[in-house]
Amino acid sequence: MRDRDGNLALRLDPTRLELAREFRKKPFGGHTPALQELLNLMRSAPIEGKHFLYMTKAHREWTLARMSETLPLRPILLGPVFTRIEDAEWHVFKLRWHAMTGQALAID
Repeated sequence: MRDRDGNLALRLDPTRLELAREFRKKPFGGHTPALQELLNLMRSAPIEGKHFLYMTKAHREWTLARMSETLPLRPILLGPVFTRIEDAEWHVFKLRWHAMTGQALAID
């Protein structure tokens, strides 16, 4: 959800680092309800300007992309390129965390 200035509204408590650690450890399936709620919130943000992964080689390579902010919406490939989906998902998670909190996630 965006505020009146078009910025993502702060709806995530940036001190909830345990959720980020949980995602880092296990990015796919079987999340706690709190992490699942966070992921649902991140994934439901407006599509315009949103970061996502663009598969550049079937199930072998993903590139960071961002959806354009004007119509017609189109993917803009930004890089970097990832060969492990877990690394790619973590990168997007950190970008979305920053967008929602205004703070960089201090976990590698």
